[in-house]
Amino acid sequence: MIDKQGFIYNKLSKEISYNDEMKSCIETTVENLIKVNTTSNKPGMLLGKIQSGKTRAFIGTMGLAFDNGYDIAIVLTKGTRALAEQTFQRLNKDFSEMIENDIVQVFDIMHLADNLRPYELNQKIIFIVKKEVHNLDRLYNTLFQKYNCLSDKKILIIDDEADYASVGFIKTKQEGLEIKKIAGLIDTLRNKLKDFSFLQVTATPYSLYLQPEDMKLGGASNYFKPVRPAFTVLVPIGKGYIGGNYYFNESEQDDSIASHIHESVNEEELTTLKKEDRRRFKIEEALMSSKVKNLRSAIINFIVGGCIRRLQEKKYNKYPCKYSFIIHTEQAKSSHEWQEIVINKIIEMLSIEAKNNSTLFNKLIREGYDDLIKSLILIEDEESYIPDFDITIKEVINSLVDGYIMIAKVNSENDINGLLDNKGQLKLRTPLNIFIGGQILDRGITIGNLIGFYYGRNPSSFQQDTVLQHSRMFGYRPMEDLAVTRFYTTFRIYDVMKKIQEFDNALREAFERGSQNNGVIFIQKDNKNELIPCSPNKVLLSKVTTLKPYKRMLPIGFNTFSKSRVKSIINKLDRIIVNDDIKNNKLIYTLYDYNKVEEIINLIYETLDFEKGYNWDVKAYLSSIKYFSMNVKNKEHKGKIWVIPRLNRNIAKFTGKGTYTDAPDTPRAKNSELTVAKQVAEDIPALIILRENGDIDSGWRGSAFWWPVLVIPKNADTVIFSAENLD
Repeated sequence: MIDKQGFIYNKLSKEISYNDEMKSCIETTVENLIKVNTTSNKPGMLLGKIQSGKTRAFIGTMGLAFDNGYDIAIVLTKGTRALAEQTFQRLNKDFSEMIENDIVQVFDIMHLADNLRPYELNQKIIFIVKKEVHNLDRLYNTLFQKYNCLSDKKILIIDDEADYASVGFIKTKQEGLEIKKIAGLIDTLRNKLKDFSFLQVTATPYSLYLQPEDMKLGGASNYFKPVRPAFTVLVPIGKGYIGGNYYFNESEQDDSIASHIHESVNEEELTTLKKEDRRRFKIEEALMSSKVKNLRSAIINFIVGGCIRRLQEKKYNKYPCKYSFIIHTEQAKSSHEWQEIVINKIIEMLSIEAKNNSTLFNKLIREGYDDLIKSLILIEDEESYIPDFDITIKEVINSLVDGYIMIAKVNSENDINGLLDNKGQLKLRTPLNIFIGGQILDRGITIGNLIGFYYGRNPSSFQQDTVLQHSRMFGYRPMEDLAVTRFYTTFRIYDVMKKIQEFDNALREAFERGSQNNGVIFIQKDNKNELIPCSPNKVLLSKVTTLKPYKRMLPIGFNTFSKSRVKSIINKLDRIIVNDDIKNNKLIYTLYDYNKVEEIINLIYETLDFEKGYNWDVKAYLSSIKYFSMNVKNKEHKGKIWVIPRLNRNIAKFTGKGTYTDAPDTPRAKNSELTVAKQVAEDIPALIILRENGDIDSGWRGSAFWWPVLVIPKNADTVIFSAENLD
């Protein structure tokens, strides 16, 4: 049994206010560290979610470990000065009383004194070490040369954001070499220590759990069983945590605040914001040009939203908070400089219009206010205060005229100390702070009170851990903040992020089931479009589809080709699909052979004209249908698909929000085709095919068309499917 009443742990518990769930997490972790032999291949694991309290958990773990025989903790952070500084300041704050009383010492390894005395070396020591070659070399020198007495002590190594130095999801050769070199240095260090425990902390455990022990893909099984750590403890998620489920799943519910958060950005606008090009956009037209319409709306909504929140806080007799907005579209510093010029111009011109209280100014602020009201009225608290427009615009004018808005570029580690506050977070200097981001924002630095995020990084280069760390909106968020929060990105990027969220959930659920027999199936097309097993670290996320029970798959973002072009194809489809029962509007379901379904899908594909940024990988779609129809226990159903056709549908091309319709199969009727599909799709998939009238008044081109919706069977194993062909 461990000592849970030790001085350091109890001081931390009071300082950080750990609840019972978090205490249980910390105590279970330390119990496991003491009794289980953790190695580089079998580490301990603290598994949390993005910005969910993982740091609080491992700080408590260090404190309890110190009370139970550990003398040194080495915290390995991501390889940026900002993150190391943030961790250093956090630990200094939480251990402040023990530091003052010579119980604990916290050192940045790169600023370690050369003349530490035995009195200091006999205290509990925490080293902050970036996962970077010079930092790791300095740590090695400290432990085995300069202060070699430390290498004999009992040491706890905590690998924070452990995925960063793993071998999984390596996209480029250069990146792979860098990461492997860092991992190699960590291994060298561990191999020389006499008595240590190793704990990894992450919210993105994919490369840690999913590396197959044997990279050869032959054999009968197409499962990759996770290479599991020695033990795993889940970091509890507290009330008020907002993550991917909220932004990408709950957002599909019309009565949820989440449904108003995403605002679509035009792809062309991202190009405009890369560099100055007066042929494309003239800076003096920043307040009216359509070329920066989304950015302008984003800035205005941020100002209006921040003002509304400050008015609310004053109404509740609270100190008004300071708010933040991030623009993160490019890595290049030249792009950041151009974006700063554009944003400064927008605010400068807004300020002039505000002083004149012009018609244009009132119109722009009214548009922002009306947009935010849509979500503000959804707050369930009946006593929630929503300031009226006249009060809000007055506050907006004051903010513009009195200099409440600050713009800062965050792309240089040389001046990061000037950007951080005493908590190690980006410093909010004024009521409304706009940060134009670069690499530092890439690496997960904490930003408080974020209510606006304009995002445009290229999803073709996304990696799973990086993408989730980009999601700065995750964390503990009050509902009042969410009501004025907006996330600006293209439909294409949003769709990729949604896929990644599904991927994240699928892998987490597979792990949380806990059985050694559970895994996730990774499949990939070969050059004959057959599905075969593939290695998880070969999967490119922009090509990934997560296939879970009852998941729907359908093409969106299209119109039909001209009526004359598709008429003969539609007639052919009608002859294949339509019978008297369907004509009489009976909701029937029929077993089709795969070959017949393949013919139908290929014909449908010939009729659809996809908008820019959208496509339908019809081969991947058919491969998925074939996979689930062939991998069944009931031989009678092998190669079969339930098909549910419906006629005379009149779905609009766009939703009320102006986004492409993605739910043609979900009318509210209890006997809807989706309800029927879920009833019959137990072991084999169901394919809903809807004959839309395609009226011009509904946004189409006046031609009927068939719209397919695939429903994955109830009893299917979760599959991570890479649409990219195997090399």
